Amino acid sequence: MVEDKGIAGDDIKGLDEDMADDMLRLTSQDKQVFEVERSVALMSELVKTILESDKDETNIPLPNVKGAILEKVIKYMRYHNGNPAKEIEKPLKSNNMREVVDDVWDADFVDVPQDILFEIILAANYMNIKPLLDLACAKVASMLKGKTPEEIRKKFNIVNDFTPEEEEAVRAENKWADES
Repeated sequence: MVEDKGIAGDDIKGLDEDMADDMLRLTSQDKQVFEVERSVALMSELVKTILESDKDETNIPLPNVKGAILEKVIKYMRYHNGNPAKEIEKPLKSNNMREVVDDVWDADFVDVPQDILFEIILAANYMNIKPLLDLACAKVASMLKGKTPEEIRKKFNIVNDFTPEEEEAVRAENKWADES
């Protein structure tokens, strides 16, 4: 996080030029400002779209992302800048993320409390960072893999609003899924 510092217009380059040293300021919902290398920020399709419409823009507001989450997203983007994440094989081969992803760093990155994980998913979706969205969603899928509906309800605090009759009808309708 940095204090807001002005950048002279002469220091700003277009998207087509070498921008390795250019810095952008990403501002979170709670007005935290993060100075980020342009090449890192461009991992976000949202940021890329903003910069394509205004090459001179250096301040990018992200009103749907809290500062603590944006800090984590930036950490992910910095790690994977020049080191693209490999695509995650589907269906997941395990509920252990260290067996699902090729890079242990990624498994450790999403080993966070459930509320933080869901906020990372929302941020990755909003900022359109597909590899991060895929990683975080794979973590959620790994939490579901091999669980009964009751275990899933408990894990995610989901209230079962089916009557016993409705629940039995759904089970009968989807019996084929349990057989595979």
